[in-house]
Amino acid sequence: MSITSLSVSELRDQLVAKKISPLEALDALEARIADTDPKIHGYLSRDYQAAKALAEKADISLPLGGVPIAIKDVINVQGEPCTAASKILEGYTSTYDAGVIRKLKAAGAIPFGRCNLDEFAMGSSTENSAFGRTMNPWDFSRIPGGSSGGSAAVVAADEAFASLGSDTGGSIRQPAALCGCVGLKPTYGRVSRYGLIAFASSLDQIGPFTKTTRDAALLLNVIAGHDAHDSTSLHEPVPDYTADLGKDLKGIKLGMPKEYFISGIDPQVDQSVRAAIKHYESLGAEIVEVSLPNTEHAVGVYYIIATAEASANLARFDGVRYGRRAGSEKLLDMYADTRAEGFGPEVKRRIILGTYVLSSGYYDAYYKRAQKVRTLIRNDFNRAFEKVDALICPTSPEPAFKAGDRSDDPLKMYLADIFTIATNLAGIPGISIPCGFAETDGRKLPIGLQLMGRSFEEARLLQIAHAYEQSTDWHKARPGV
Repeated sequence: MSITSLSVSELRDQLVAKKISPLEALDALEARIADTDPKIHGYLSRDYQAAKALAEKADISLPLGGVPIAIKDVINVQGEPCTAASKILEGYTSTYDAGVIRKLKAAGAIPFGRCNLDEFAMGSSTENSAFGRTMNPWDFSRIPGGSSGGSAAVVAADEAFASLGSDTGGSIRQPAALCGCVGLKPTYGRVSRYGLIAFASSLDQIGPFTKTTRDAALLLNVIAGHDAHDSTSLHEPVPDYTADLGKDLKGIKLGMPKEYFISGIDPQVDQSVRAAIKHYESLGAEIVEVSLPNTEHAVGVYYIIATAEASANLARFDGVRYGRRAGSEKLLDMYADTRAEGFGPEVKRRIILGTYVLSSGYYDAYYKRAQKVRTLIRNDFNRAFEKVDALICPTSPEPAFKAGDRSDDPLKMYLADIFTIATNLAGIPGISIPCGFAETDGRKLPIGLQLMGRSFEEARLLQIAHAYEQSTDWHKARPGV
């Protein structure tokens, strides 16, 4: 087994046993990336020398001592680029560490590599990056999902032991499903957003991509917890998320939301997810049908609230304080030209839409009404969790699609997140784990199973996910890059 194919927990065992040094692990990654990333383009940049300096003094006794972790290029790491895959931040170097980066470094981890994404995390395919699209390691003609497509692709291709991404409407879980790895979106407020370039502040959450559920638990142990720099970070105790891994599912009730099993799902996805649900029954879980009646409004609500918050958050990118600046002589021209040159088409589209729904005469009709329906969606989940411990459904309605297939159809692209968006609106945790493959054009494409849980019950969610993972072999499959 090569070093780069190891999971985080396996690498930790090797490091502690002194069979591998942190520098050897880093060098193996660098060689793997040099060999495979030209085909995938999962990374935007890497600073080997900075990572080497951390590896040489890594404290192996710490929880993640000596483990390199890739970072989505929307999370600030001091001294590293942070472009959000946008021309408007091209050349910008971060002056501070995000809250999660401080926690990773304190746990001995080595931030290594900046992963590609849809510009400002706005997209579902990682085709909106100003610096080139990322390809799916299972089929180079297909997308890896988005917006954290780079973070998912590098883990799936063994170019990273684990990575961090952000999830605003499914941007961790959907690419994890399409690339065949584990993606965890924690409860809103569970992980600090300090140092994350904001897209939609009431929806954004940072979480891990990993090769196993145990690795996801290990990373969550480190990055979870209150951060005084983030006013939305909550004072909740952080349990040991690995403690319940391996427990059986006796007494566990899993809810099948009928609104998530609809016509239009790819038949192979539907078959694989239903097979996974039957497998859960064989493991001792009870399956209960539940209803989330306001699900049909989730996409519309999301694209009102998310764009409204984006239009406010992205107002700071004006060419005055940092990033790209147009060479216009007049101030107002400089503002307009900077944003016109710096933002890509999808970002402009969402800023315009968000400004519209917040404008005088339309605020009540759109934004205010969307917030009311968001409450109804949250209430649907609360009622469902009175009957079940977690919800189970597909992560994505279809496997990875061909690059370019939806570039001219934004509405069809938006529906790629139809099963993940409501989780962000409700603020609850969700996880995607591999559950099968679709055969398309002679290629195997991963299928993801999504589990959603009550707020701050990530430990229960990980326990349920781990039980399925360890009784199947789907998570062991690797693309033949």
